[in-house]
Amino acid sequence: MTSLHMTQLFSRFTLMALAGPTLLFNACSKDDNDNEVKPAEALKTETASNLAPAPGTTNPTTGQPGTPRHYAFYSLANKSTVAYTDSATTKWDLAVRGTTILVNGSSSGPGQGGAIVKEGLFSEVTTAPTTDYKQDTPTAKAIPTGSGNGWYNYNSTTHVVAPIAGRVLLIRTATGKYAKVEIVSYYKDAPATPVGTEPSGYYTFRYVYQPDGSTNLK
Repeated sequence: MTSLHMTQLFSRFTLMALAGPTLLFNACSKDDNDNEVKPAEALKTETASNLAPAPGTTNPTTGQPGTPRHYAFYSLANKSTVAYTDSATTKWDLAVRGTTILVNGSSSGPGQGGAIVKEGLFSEVTTAPTTDYKQDTPTAKAIPTGSGNGWYNYNSTTHVVAPIAGRVLLIRTATGKYAKVEIVSYYKDAPATPVGTEPSGYYTFRYVYQPDGSTNLK
């Protein structure tokens, strides 16, 4: 065999030897990437604004709007209002009228809904419990009504309804999923400092909903 042929053969063997480890490393890297567990994406904080039922018929004597006949219904899962004609379904999770908030379960609906009123910062509530959720009954609500009992305080001098700072509503939804809710305002367009003359009963709240059924709320 000539010297030239031997040189060419040696060069080919050298290239193959160098390429082998590279190909093996690339294959292993690809396998490692395929098996890598990606961290779950952080859940998004959603905001619902001006959730309120249609005003009731105006009182001809006082000129004031009467109590609305229906609640306003909301789906945390779909981030949207739900028609009151669907109140007997599991399409909604929360319903509001005046200072009362309903959850879809027991006496209020056919769902699995329940609630826990928890003290703490919204951002620090990162896990939902799986037990101890209260449900609506004919005589009491899962989210208690009355000043200081649930989510709000009422000032009898200014007549302002104000969300209690550090109150978080943990919600088990109509379909058994979990969410956390914080009421931001009770007045239309969420004024920073309401004086009590603004249109009331218009809920603005923020929430985090977990669609996968786990208790993770972060």
